[in-house]
Amino acid sequence: MTSSWLKKAGLGLLAAAMTASLSVQANDRPGEGAVVTPLKSSIAEETFQTLLVSRALEELGFKVNDIRELEYPAAHIAIANGDGTFLADHWYPMHIDFYEKAGGAKKLFRSEVYSGGALSGYLIDKKTADKHGITNIEQLKDPKIAKLFDNNGNGKADLTGCPPGWSCEQIIEHHMDAYGLRDTVDHNQGSYSALMAGPIAQFNRGES
Repeated sequence: MTSSWLKKAGLGLLAAAMTASLSVQANDRPGEGAVVTPLKSSIAEETFQTLLVSRALEELGFKVNDIRELEYPAAHIAIANGDGTFLADHWYPMHIDFYEKAGGAKKLFRSEVYSGGALSGYLIDKKTADKHGITNIEQLKDPKIAKLFDNNGNGKADLTGCPPGWSCEQIIEHHMDAYGLRDTVDHNQGSYSALMAGPIAQFNRGES
């Protein structure tokens, strides 16, 4: 699920200006004279919602600077320190640690979810799942099953995991121990875009 972010001070000023504008002409825009700086991660898909929020702020009269690209931990800290105004791609609950470490509610405002229904879980291609009767992650404890997903020849399944620091990283690491997967599974981590590129290319080639 995704939430948008604004600095507390920035949102407070916006709310006060909008309240005052109710008594003036409809073409007066509450953001006139204010400048905002949007932040986003290196994930290309996040440009869309960042531009949506930016365009809405422009309609309210704000001058919107060019999008600055920062990875999530740095982006949260930048907003808390006043070096950015909003992040339209705060994923709840995966980014809770970033929020808390940047100062939490004392320094940041977190809106309600504006795009719900996101899912987290493990995905494999249906053809392989049906052929080998794979229904859950614990089956990767079987070396024969794990080898189906071996991309580098070491005999272990290559699990495309989460970027460091995300809460899903902690969940995967817990599952690695809880289901005894350390001997048969490698948890591969890195930047999101790089992680996703490999499995998508494999799927398009018809590989597991």
